[in-house]
Amino acid sequence: MGWGEVTGEQMAGAEGIGQEKIKPPSGCPAIRVVMMPRDMNAAETIFGGVLLSHIDQAGFVEARRQQPRRYVTVAMREVKFHEPVFVGDVVSFYCETVRIGRTSITVKVTVTAERYAAFGKPIKVTEAEVVFVAIDENGKPTPILAEGA
Repeated sequence: MGWGEVTGEQMAGAEGIGQEKIKPPSGCPAIRVVMMPRDMNAAETIFGGVLLSHIDQAGFVEARRQQPRRYVTVAMREVKFHEPVFVGDVVSFYCETVRIGRTSITVKVTVTAERYAAFGKPIKVTEAEVVFVAIDENGKPTPILAEGA
């Protein structure tokens, strides 16, 4: 099986291993970005794909915080866009690890935006779950936690 093939263990929410070893959310955003004109679509809001790219990066930061490995993204699920994002918004990507499986890790990413005119009053704009698989130097799935850990 290649890392791009998502197994039932990765998608079905099977019991994770080492769930007691999940570090609690840091409380700080994994990343924070100012939206720029280059990120805008014809409707003068930020492209959804720009947010997806940042969600992927933020989820990776959280996965690495849990256990330093090489990770690849195998799935994004339950992506919900609640509110538009505009040029000048300061967008924060907060992460929480949902589960750690043998080779996969699922991260929930909540995205908030602080509007230019309402700084200090963040609103939830997007949320998603991202599934990553740890890979070795040959690109093959590898255990996230050391065997017997």
